[in-house]
Amino acid sequence: LKGEPRPPAPRAMDIEYSAKSTDGTYEYRHVILPKDLAKSIPTDRLLREEEWRGIGVTQSRGWQHFALHRPEPHVLLFRRPVGCDPNTGFVDPELERAAKAKYQQEIAEAMAAGGRAAPEEL
Repeated sequence: LKGEPRPPAPRAMDIEYSAKSTDGTYEYRHVILPKDLAKSIPTDRLLREEEWRGIGVTQSRGWQHFALHRPEPHVLLFRRPVGCDPNTGFVDPELERAAKAKYQQEIAEAMAAGGRAAPEEL
């Protein structure tokens, strides 16, 4: 309305990014949007890269919005293949081999240390 102060617009710095985790095939992360910003995005479909970048989400290349988190629509779930080159967004076979070997090593070390769950953070 004319003459009334407008609430401050959500800023990219208000977007929260989780640590990455992996299952040996994909890397995962979630992004938490300010609730005001989340009201402006569709909740019935996945966002295309230009859409999530357009609202201020900044990540290296290769990430895809892959699932809806219906209980909390302001949480966006992303994944990308293990070994994805963050500059090109494409899987680099050498990076993929190294990432999978590292994951297998971490699993072996966790099992040797008492069978705890697989490591999650990279």
